[in-house]
Amino acid sequence: MKKSITFLFVIATLVACKKEEKQEMKEVDMSVTYPETKKVDTTDTYFGEQLQDPYRWLEDDHSEETKAWVKAENEVTFGYLEKIPFRNKLKERMEKLWNYEKISAPFKEGNYTYFYKNDGLQNQSVLYRKDASGKEEVFLDPNTFSKDGTTSLGGLNFTKDGSLAAYAISEGGSDWRKVIVINTETKEIIGDTIVDVKFSAMSWYKNEGFYYSSYDKPTGSELSAKTDQHKLYFHKLGTPQKEDKIIFGDKLKRRYVSGGVTEDENYLIISASTSTTGNELYYKDLSKNGTIINIIDNFESNNTIIDNVGTKFYVSTDYEAPNQRVVTFDLKNPKQENWIDFIPETENVLSPATGGGYIFAEYMKDAVSYIKQYDYEGKLVRDIELPGIGSAGGFGGKKEETILYYSFTNYITPGTIYSYDPKTGKSTVYQKPKVDFKSDNYESKQVFYTSKDGTKVPMIITYKKGIELNGKNPTMLYGYGGFNISLTPSFNVANAVWLENGGVYAVPNLRGGGEYGKKWHDAGTQMQKQNVFDDFIAAAEYLIKEKYTSSDYLAISGRSNGGLLVGATMTQRPDLMKVAIPGVGVLDMLRYHTFTAGAGWAYDYGTSEQSKEMYDYLKGYSPVHNVKTGTKYPATLITTGDHDDRVVPAHSFKFAAELQAKQTGTNPTLIRIDVNAGHGAGKSVSAIIQEFVDIQAFTLYNMGVRELRK
Repeated sequence: MKKSITFLFVIATLVACKKEEKQEMKEVDMSVTYPETKKVDTTDTYFGEQLQDPYRWLEDDHSEETKAWVKAENEVTFGYLEKIPFRNKLKERMEKLWNYEKISAPFKEGNYTYFYKNDGLQNQSVLYRKDASGKEEVFLDPNTFSKDGTTSLGGLNFTKDGSLAAYAISEGGSDWRKVIVINTETKEIIGDTIVDVKFSAMSWYKNEGFYYSSYDKPTGSELSAKTDQHKLYFHKLGTPQKEDKIIFGDKLKRRYVSGGVTEDENYLIISASTSTTGNELYYKDLSKNGTIINIIDNFESNNTIIDNVGTKFYVSTDYEAPNQRVVTFDLKNPKQENWIDFIPETENVLSPATGGGYIFAEYMKDAVSYIKQYDYEGKLVRDIELPGIGSAGGFGGKKEETILYYSFTNYITPGTIYSYDPKTGKSTVYQKPKVDFKSDNYESKQVFYTSKDGTKVPMIITYKKGIELNGKNPTMLYGYGGFNISLTPSFNVANAVWLENGGVYAVPNLRGGGEYGKKWHDAGTQMQKQNVFDDFIAAAEYLIKEKYTSSDYLAISGRSNGGLLVGATMTQRPDLMKVAIPGVGVLDMLRYHTFTAGAGWAYDYGTSEQSKEMYDYLKGYSPVHNVKTGTKYPATLITTGDHDDRVVPAHSFKFAAELQAKQTGTNPTLIRIDVNAGHGAGKSVSAIIQEFVDIQAFTLYNMGVRELRK
């Protein structure tokens, strides 16, 4: 039976009458009739308990029934969005603000200096280059890869002399890539196009060929079938892909494998892991065509080799250092017990970079940056003065570079690129974007609030100066809380438009993230995952208590693991917010590990097969399994892409079906499904803008807003 929700909103249409303006009241029918979603008797047994999964059929992305359901849901959703009176005006402003030139930091390869540029609204940024005379030309234009802008550049790597380049393309947002090799001088394609590459960089060894990683192509759906054994290959230039040699991973099963050649081209470094946290390390002496030798034989720490000088290697690690440190070892004695502190652990989280013959210690203190510069003997050269309080990143480059680049941004400052002289420490503005946004009219404030168990959690709140704390400000609470990922301040055009329309934008640094190192991450994993949801709920309660907003004007938003955060929060506390926006979310916690590379997320989540205790815990918060009949859920706009092979869209499909079947009251529960789009990477600018427009239009409209401020 189809379920229909009807509700009428009154909007004011201004009509000019001579010199006076009169208001004409017009009723807009915002009724929603959801497509019928059939239920199929599907039962799983977990530790003796039988559990129904009536929407399992939506997991089949090859099914004509699933495609018909997607089409029907989109017709309802876009039919609703098109009725929002200020949607077009919102899009006009978003496009105007987005339409500014964006230029990346330059980088040298061979005889050319390369840089990315987007004129403003180009779907994909274009890779340009300049020769020694300054003559500029297009090198690669991803906008020519497809007519609709859905094919993007997914990776690029040059040989040491810059004469050859391998670049990867993604079609329809898929994580599966094709790799093409070209002669950089003539731009002619060389040899085979390498296909079916996934979760991989390309790393050249001299001009002979390159290393890359992939899985065997799965049987069934390439978008949703499980991919569980990653392998490292070497492609020799001029030979067919079928002859590519497996270097690592054929006999030793690992879910994620990567290989990179050191800058001196003497060593191959291999990282291997079974989940997104913790990795083994191996090396191979390429100068002697040596065997692969193990350095770390367990998954108890995160380890990255950042550079080497001969046989002396520099490693960034959280081994016996939850906040990271840099250590050194010699290949004669590479095991962890022989590691020597180079940059010791501090109370703040470290992320090092190398360039220009120096090591840059990028620290994060309460989610904002400060930088220290060291030489290769471990001597502190200087503390680098940043342009303000926010996020800085970059400083990477080859050893011989004399000028490096870094970016600086925060929630109200568009990303500005600075050139940096590592000898003198002088920073100079290299590229400052010209954005039609008056940053001086806005401010960000960092607060520390108390979560359910007494933990202090930081949050940055951004708003227009002079805000009235009356509980009526539309507020977007955005969160993530997982996988050791840190949410640091950065400018976003869509957020700027939100602020212009009187909105408040708040970002808490939840447990599960990396803002305070491994301990902070682990405090939001597996049997402690509820801490993340409690932190998010406490952030919402703080904003309401301090009268930034109220439940009638609060929206919660997050993507991927953040989509899980939103789904769990809205099912646990549906009364807390007016609007919920779960994006590309992990929403079926009992089956997430059966799709694509999802099994690799078990460090953060655990799995339903792990133990009865873990099964009960996951079932207790899994959004798909906690939608209750007769509950008034907030107005919900679920977003996903039909080509998402990271977090398959079936998560979102099943959650939408549950909500539409069980929602009570008048709040709409819609799903917006982008066609020929994946998890987010490489998405065209036009598609990104339209999604932000629809999210903000839906959010503001359901908060009662009928006219934009700007």
